[in-house]
Amino acid sequence: MSIWFEPGPLEELNDHCRDTMVGHLGMEFIELGDDYLKARMPVDRCTHQPMGLLHGGASAALAETLASEAATLCIDRTKQRALGLEMNVNHLRGARTDFVIGIARPIHIGRTTHVWDVRISDGRDKPVAIARVTMAIQNQPTVLMASR
Repeated sequence: MSIWFEPGPLEELNDHCRDTMVGHLGMEFIELGDDYLKARMPVDRCTHQPMGLLHGGASAALAETLASEAATLCIDRTKQRALGLEMNVNHLRGARTDFVIGIARPIHIGRTTHVWDVRISDGRDKPVAIARVTMAIQNQPTVLMASR
């Protein structure tokens, strides 16, 4: 049974993020299962820290991106929006080359908050980072029409 409200194709997710930090870091959504969203990010000069390892901030960006997009896929986007509220990341192992893969799965999908577990691994399926991301679910702001 799928958790998604309106999943849409992965191409739409990737197009939506193209001209944002997501696109600049080379993140790409690669799989949408019944209860998970998967993306990859290159480990290269754009995501390295000065010692040549994957920057912890890049891992955090991948985790928040996955949780944000997954939460957004679970709600009616015409009525609600998902915003990052809190994130905790444990960095477990360095990565120098290739790609890292992140998988977001829900821990809790509530009316006003979602909590997501994001696991990031390297190309050999070794764990690189684990994150817990809490998303606030808010009603879309109403746009007031200016009187004529």
